[in-house]
Amino acid sequence: MRLDRFLGNLPQLNRADARLLLARGQVQVDGQVVRDGRHDVREFSRIQLGDEVLQAGKPARYFMLNKPAGVVSATEHPEHRTVLDLLDEPEKHDLHIGGRLDLNTTGLLLITNDGLWSRRLTEPRSRLGKVYRVQTEQPITPEYIEVFAQGLYFAYEDLTTLPAELEITGSHSALLTLHEGRYHQIKRMFGHFQNKVIGLHRERMGPLLLDPDLAPGQYRALSPDEISRV
Repeated sequence: MRLDRFLGNLPQLNRADARLLLARGQVQVDGQVVRDGRHDVREFSRIQLGDEVLQAGKPARYFMLNKPAGVVSATEHPEHRTVLDLLDEPEKHDLHIGGRLDLNTTGLLLITNDGLWSRRLTEPRSRLGKVYRVQTEQPITPEYIEVFAQGLYFAYEDLTTLPAELEITGSHSALLTLHEGRYHQIKRMFGHFQNKVIGLHRERMGPLLLDPDLAPGQYRALSPDEISRV
């Protein structure tokens, strides 16, 4: 929210007090004096009024996981292990998943406590492509490329999928780039050709590529450079 609104919502201050304190340079955000009440602050921001800490802030956390098959992309589940069960991290309840994968789909999963960051990564309007390695039961022909590029109509949702890019890598394999995440979208797209998907693995989300050193079930923290690319 805006800094002036944050200050005005405090029980000991009102909006007039907030404007005065900002004008006097008495408010710091993450160690820097801020005079503009329109400055955005979040739960990660450390906000001080002089020597008084109004909000300590908390560290933003970002992880890359190589999801194995048979693990649910959820924070809790009554029957299956979840991706959070694979993390040896404190306060895991604060984390959420950016871009879920089906139970038997493997590959890149991003887990964070930064909601704005994950929304930038997953919202269709961001146009950050997600790349999947697909294996199918029947051969994949060049016809698929044109149909996927035009978009497919899904009657259940009454919508047409965004254009997707398909690169055929073998008789029964391809790389598919999506710019949205509809329910079972890839299986339904190949189902248009009555071709069953028998293997699905996500390799990339936007600028972030799955670390080849991560075995299934392993994870690591993202680097500052990786975080800033989104």
